[in-house]
Amino acid sequence: MKWQAFLAGALASVFATTVAFATVRVTNDPGGEISSYVAKFREMRADGERLVIDGPCLSACTLFTAFIPRDHVCVTSRAVLGFHAASYFDDTSRSLVPTRAGTRLVMHLYPAQIRAWIVRHGGLTPHIIALRGHELASLYHVCR
Repeated sequence: MKWQAFLAGALASVFATTVAFATVRVTNDPGGEISSYVAKFREMRADGERLVIDGPCLSACTLFTAFIPRDHVCVTSRAVLGFHAASYFDDTSRSLVPTRAGTRLVMHLYPAQIRAWIVRHGGLTPHIIALRGHELASLYHVCR
């Protein structure tokens, strides 16, 4: 019986160390509907996937900051995170309408360092504010 337990443990450690986690690369993501991004990033976190930000990651794409562990994210010199107030599409006016409740929810989801950066840059408005360069590299690992 002892050898069976030993063999089971050895096999488990081999499988645990040989599992390769997928890497997702963002090169130009304009964002979209929030709930689909939340679901995608929750699944990525559960699967242990890594994320490379290698270009614009705008709007709902920035919600990765709320779900993907920082040690699973790296940024390149081309990375840009673009933040703005939450909005919804109004079919009648055929335009985007800002929503305070949605913006509060999004701000609540962002980690403290991201919220602080947003506040320092005027808060979430309908206009995009961009986090990039040295400021972004101070929050996330630079890809090697």
